Amino acid sequence: MPMDAPGDAVPEAPFDWTDAEARRRAAAGLVRTLRPRPADADLLDLASNDYLGLTRHPEVTEAAAGAARRWGAGSTGSRLVTGSTALHAELERELAAFCGFEAALVFSSGYAANLAVLTALGTRGSLLVSDADNHASIVDGCRLSRAETAVVPHADPTAVRKTLGAHPGRRALVVSDSVFSVDGDAAPLGALAGACREHGAALVVDDAHGLGVLGEGGRGALAAAGLAGAPDVVATATLSKSLGSQGGAVLGPARVVEHLVNAARTFIFDTGLAPASAGAALAALRLLRREPDLAGRARAVAATLHARLTAAGLTAVRPDAAVVSVRAPSPEQALRWAADCRAEGVAVGCFRPPSVPDGVSRLRLTARADLDGEQIDRAVAVILRTAPPR
Repeated sequence: MPMDAPGDAVPEAPFDWTDAEARRRAAAGLVRTLRPRPADADLLDLASNDYLGLTRHPEVTEAAAGAARRWGAGSTGSRLVTGSTALHAELERELAAFCGFEAALVFSSGYAANLAVLTALGTRGSLLVSDADNHASIVDGCRLSRAETAVVPHADPTAVRKTLGAHPGRRALVVSDSVFSVDGDAAPLGALAGACREHGAALVVDDAHGLGVLGEGGRGALAAAGLAGAPDVVATATLSKSLGSQGGAVLGPARVVEHLVNAARTFIFDTGLAPASAGAALAALRLLRREPDLAGRARAVAATLHARLTAAGLTAVRPDAAVVSVRAPSPEQALRWAADCRAEGVAVGCFRPPSVPDGVSRLRLTARADLDGEQIDRAVAVILRTAPPR
């Protein structure tokens, strides 16, 4: 083989550049690591999205096991080939009825559901108007849609109205989280819907953090706003938070769902949701329907955590649902604070740049419906004892 000529540079190995990226992350204090948890971790959980405490509920776990025994461990194919079972159809019917929509379509994740809606409805030549604080799955859906995307200031219906007015006659969708996952604040859905209707735009709402927590009996933020079932409104949701399982869903007019079946690539080409997850989500939905007070309990726990932590001098955003966001002085102190909480038996979330849109690090606490008074006392005591100096 020919030898390199004298003085020729030795080519860099294909992935050498990742070493420089790793050093950059380490210098910025932004290294992410996986921490596998044991099945029986002795931690008070304020870090997960298990808002109603259903992921280990005996009815939910037994439904998952029963579905796996009956239908198999996996769905075996895409929804259009072998991946749809009677269980999927049952879940879709009951989810749509519970949330007040004409139809529902189940996906393998909430991420896939958002990509489906935005890429199948936000086609080339249309306009997407997206809140600046929207979830990454919405951001990615907008990018993949090939539509023009206008990012507007957070929770600002006036900016939405102005943006729509600047593009008269365009097919347009306004997309927003219902409850924003970082600070736990709710979008002004009524005002957003009003802006959309003034300009003939559709409203797409990701209700991942609202389903099971907001609305009568946990029917979601759109039900609470009186928008569920409207012909110009589409919702996405996840089965992995309040319903304690895994997967996602799109809810809306039947003709929109039919369009997604035929046009959404993350539906057509993705393996269907595993039967165990569908069975667990259906059991959790039925349990929520039977125990509607769970939603109010989650909100009450959030309000209690916020009141007690702010009364002690911490800075926290008033929760609109079940997320309590507590500010930290810096990324390093946020990491240390979360680690100290864990060392004392309380698991909390830690959000820091670049995952937070405002660059402010914070602890993110999950207010679960199944937390009792003693557990709340313990959590508050640990968070205050380990807080950075103020």
